[in-house]
Amino acid sequence: MLKNNKVKKKIIVEYQRQSKDTGSSEVQVALLTNRISYLTEHFKKNKKDNHSKIGMVKLISRRKNLLSYLKKENLKKYEEIIKKLNLRK
Repeated sequence: MLKNNKVKKKIIVEYQRQSKDTGSSEVQVALLTNRISYLTEHFKKNKKDNHSKIGMVKLISRRKNLLSYLKKENLKKYEEIIKKLNLRK
């Protein structure tokens, strides 16, 4: 899960552009994807957790906007991150 700092740092190191990069589009998309996958597993156990579903829809929307921005700015990076995160088959 994302709240574990070790997992978050690992994701940041894997997707960062430079050594101190923590906020680039690639890093944000990777962190959001991690959180979305955690929530997806959460909903398999807790089907009636509607408040968290609303939050997940917001996360998906934010990730979608970041991906469209990345696609517009740097198509190569966009394709790399889609392939690496196994999004959009």
